[in-house]
Amino acid sequence: MRVHPTAIIEKGAEIGDAEIGPFCHVGDGVKIHDGAILKSHVVIEGPTEIGPRTQVYPYCVLGEPPQHLGCKGDGARLVIGADNIIREHVTMHRGTVAGGALTSVGDGGFFMVGSHIAHDCQVGDKVILANAAAVGGHVHIGDQAFLGGMCAIHQHCRIGEHSFVGGCAAVTSDIIPYASAVGNHARLVGLNVVGLKRRGFSRAAIHDLRAAYRLLFYGDAVFKERLELVRDKFGSSPEVSRLVDFIDTGKARPLMPAARED
Repeated sequence: MRVHPTAIIEKGAEIGDAEIGPFCHVGDGVKIHDGAILKSHVVIEGPTEIGPRTQVYPYCVLGEPPQHLGCKGDGARLVIGADNIIREHVTMHRGTVAGGALTSVGDGGFFMVGSHIAHDCQVGDKVILANAAAVGGHVHIGDQAFLGGMCAIHQHCRIGEHSFVGGCAAVTSDIIPYASAVGNHARLVGLNVVGLKRRGFSRAAIHDLRAAYRLLFYGDAVFKERLELVRDKFGSSPEVSRLVDFIDTGKARPLMPAARED
């Protein structure tokens, strides 16, 4: 074991014949196998396991609690296999008890700068995540899948083995094995009603917003005229006024269209 004098190894960590570089912090409950290398400034919290010969580059944060408001600091784990390359600023979070208590990453993966693996994900062998690829909670990724830069995988999706996800793609459903998925076709599909209710918006406010939304995006006139109709009809609603102001202040920018009604 080679540990730089500036590194902090908490009591309870298990370190094999590994290399721990400058200013790393290895927490209680972390197990690092033989041949692993933490380059520098790496933070690992337990319970987390780092497999043999896995290389972790500067400013990675592994094994912190999930970004989940329901998580109460339980003992769920992160297990990372052998021979992975984990580049700068990568984050991987532990699981949640409700989600199976485990986030697992297989062997031989390549996780490029700024990519993220959320709680309770199951990642296979030789998976590649390009720069800033973001994987939501409970996602399953099959062996040798490739996720392009800045793509986003929605919670609970399955990405089949040997599949390809293009850069900047927004994935909201399962991808079959061996397939190629490209493109970002995000469209407005209504209001964030669940979020509005959770944040205490009144029923009247949500009603006005829904009516304004339908008039704005599904009315008969051209968009400029529809905007004026919304402004006139719902001028007393502070929420609708905020929506109109947002559009007014961004006239030079393209506005995301709404999906077609069935």
